[in-house]
Amino acid sequence: MSQDFVIHLFEQAVYTILIVSAPMLGLGLLVGLLVSIFQATTQIQEQTLAFIPKIVAVLLAVVIFGPWMLSHLLGFTESIFNNLSAFIG
Repeated sequence: MSQDFVIHLFEQAVYTILIVSAPMLGLGLLVGLLVSIFQATTQIQEQTLAFIPKIVAVLLAVVIFGPWMLSHLLGFTESIFNNLSAFIG
């Protein structure tokens, strides 16, 4: 295994992690921003108001984007297993 091969594999792994986590993080960020704007305009500082909608949004993102995320992860895993001979020799 050369150094370039390891760096390329690491780049693919980081890219896959970023792509798979983007829908959950994006929806959590959007809902958190909306809740923060709502709290600032109404001056309601309830702690659970900040967490519950974000948890629901992330779970909803997992339900909606779950099959896509799973297929992306399976494609990455399949490419690793297909190139397994390059790891050994």
